[in-house]
Amino acid sequence: MRVDWDEADQRALQQLVTKRFAMAAGTYGLALLLTWITVVGGFYQAPVDTALLCAGLILVSQLVFFWIFIRGHNLRFRDPSLTEPQVLVGLVWLTYFLFNLGSNRGSLLVLYLLVLMFAVFLPPKVFVRYAALALFSFIGLSLVDLQLERLVEPQAAILQASVLLVTLVWMCLFVGYVNRLRQRMRQRRFALQAHQETLRGMMRQLEDLAATDELTGLYNRRYFLKRAETEVNRLRKGHQSGLALIDLDHFKRVNDQHGHATGDRVLQSFAAVARSCLRDGDILARYGGEEFVLLLPSTDAEQFSACCERLREAFASAEPANTSLPCGQLSLSVGMTLLDAGDNLDESLQRADEALYRAKHGGRNRCEASWVDVLGSGAERSDGTAG
Repeated sequence: MRVDWDEADQRALQQLVTKRFAMAAGTYGLALLLTWITVVGGFYQAPVDTALLCAGLILVSQLVFFWIFIRGHNLRFRDPSLTEPQVLVGLVWLTYFLFNLGSNRGSLLVLYLLVLMFAVFLPPKVFVRYAALALFSFIGLSLVDLQLERLVEPQAAILQASVLLVTLVWMCLFVGYVNRLRQRMRQRRFALQAHQETLRGMMRQLEDLAATDELTGLYNRRYFLKRAETEVNRLRKGHQSGLALIDLDHFKRVNDQHGHATGDRVLQSFAAVARSCLRDGDILARYGGEEFVLLLPSTDAEQFSACCERLREAFASAEPANTSLPCGQLSLSVGMTLLDAGDNLDESLQRADEALYRAKHGGRNRCEASWVDVLGSGAERSDGTAG
């Protein structure tokens, strides 16, 4: 079965399985050293050629595993560490080694446990299968000795098999306990991840609440100033952004004559109209009371003027829901300026405020631009007619 991994997971996983393989290879090295100690000590009851052949086969098997890991072919399997094949190779080699020790094999039963230690993190049912294989392999050795009339002390062989059985049963119980602990840790990790996702979601909600005006759903002043400062710093030479202050005309009169609930709906109506007129990247915020501020990135004087004029006309035609305001009673005034690379945001807001002041004192329901004073009579003022 092929398992897909991203590059970071592959690197981390390969580092882990390589370390485990290095540990296994080191264990094989110590076991081979022990093999030759038995040969030199006269405990090995087979020709030296068989020991050489066995050592060569072990070396080849480890080189094959090493090649699989280096080439990354292990990632194609459900268990990338290839634990089961390595344990199987270890049990086969160990059984053959103990077979050649005859009655001396009892002192090296611990090697079965050493091999099975690498299978501790396998599922308990799988571990039981390999534990049974180890037990029956050892019992099979005694039966073969009995058949070949090499079994000198049957009682000792029975004792050795019993000790191995008890030890393997204990290991199976231990593996079951380890598996339950891993499952609990996995469940707790998943629960922790779910809590973290919940907390991140709550943090995003809090950030949204901190950045949003509750009545209109638009950004608030604090968030706008932060975003606007960022946009100004991003401006490159030769590029411009539009900045506008927008004031709803006669808003106090609406509150006095029709009540604050109607005033709230007028503000909400403006927010809805503005959203329909602006682009996704445009930034509109409630600046305070009935005053709003607008930032249009990547624009010029003509485009910016057209956008503000379109917004003015759309609001003039708006009909706030659940109000007694007659159609055509709403209007707004706009003060516009352009931002260039290196501009100061406070000074730019001051220019827009001065343009708004001219719009209010010029009869309201119009758009005034700060660049009119710079361009003189060649500039066009948006109030429905040429300036």
